[in-house]
Amino acid sequence: MTNASESTIPEPKVLARPSGSLGRLTLNRPRALNALDLDMIGEVSVALDAWQGDSDIDIVLLDGAGDRGFCAGGDVRGLAEQIVRSGIEEAGVFFRAEYALNARIAEYPKPVVAFADGITMGGGIGLAGHAAIRIVTERSKLAMPETRIGFTPDVGGTWLLAHAPGRTGEYLGLTGGTMDAADAIYAGFADYLVPSEHLPAVREALETRADPATPTEIILLFDETPGPSALEAARPWIDETFSADTVAEIIDRLRSRPEAEASATATVLEELSPTGLAVTLDAVRRARELSGLRDALAQEYGLVLWFAETQPDLIEGIRAQLIDKDRSPRWNPATIAELPSDLGATALGHAPRKPLWS
Repeated sequence: MTNASESTIPEPKVLARPSGSLGRLTLNRPRALNALDLDMIGEVSVALDAWQGDSDIDIVLLDGAGDRGFCAGGDVRGLAEQIVRSGIEEAGVFFRAEYALNARIAEYPKPVVAFADGITMGGGIGLAGHAAIRIVTERSKLAMPETRIGFTPDVGGTWLLAHAPGRTGEYLGLTGGTMDAADAIYAGFADYLVPSEHLPAVREALETRADPATPTEIILLFDETPGPSALEAARPWIDETFSADTVAEIIDRLRSRPEAEASATATVLEELSPTGLAVTLDAVRRARELSGLRDALAQEYGLVLWFAETQPDLIEGIRAQLIDKDRSPRWNPATIAELPSDLGATALGHAPRKPLWS
């Protein structure tokens, strides 16, 4: 019989356990689609610290509890409350820790395998998207949807978007569009498609492997060829329209195209935060000129400060989408035409007050 005190002990938000030569890290907030908070970031970081010097651990596996998603992102509702209550300083602690973890995963000396099964968005991309081996399934839905809350892609998302084929990075960043497995692999956000029913077998093989020897060789035993990518098929109109210099010109080009998808995309953009769109366009393009992920993260942190300190759209977007859920944000300014022409440059010039890296 379980006593009352035992039944009230909260379950850990991150399950970190070694199994054979595999260190398994499971995000464990399934009811919240494993959304990240500062405690979870700290727990993942502590486990990575411990396992880096552990000669018994050869591979790290990142996955999520439940079958709905790996990680739906950061706890943006909590972020809005922090900014309103105490300004950017408290929220900045979260972002610095999160971005340091993103870089740590990308640079980890042992292979990190990520199961981006189900919903993997925002902060989830920051974890899975920078892993050495990124697995998607038929249930995967990947996106950087920050413009939908009046914000801009972060967690190294601008680095991934900047290196997507053609102008698909601008398209995905501005629209917040969702990728399935085929799209994610095509865009460079994932490496392999493994049916979700085979993930337990992949996990077991990583734990007990003898032959083949490497994690990539093991995953290739389960890998399937994805179907055609809708994103790839749309490249002709995406590349022509999203190569325009400004958001206004992109929308004009979309309206002039014969494809129904192009017109629908223009409608989506016209509903999103003009500020978020303009800054995102410049941020993705600037990231193409940067030398690596850490530089992109530092640029994104400067944008976090700029949005939190000077722009009302972030708080308003979170209110409309996640708090009141009226889906009727009141953007300021309300239209693309009202934006200052140098807005993106102004935002990108907002340097971090504190260094991200020690």
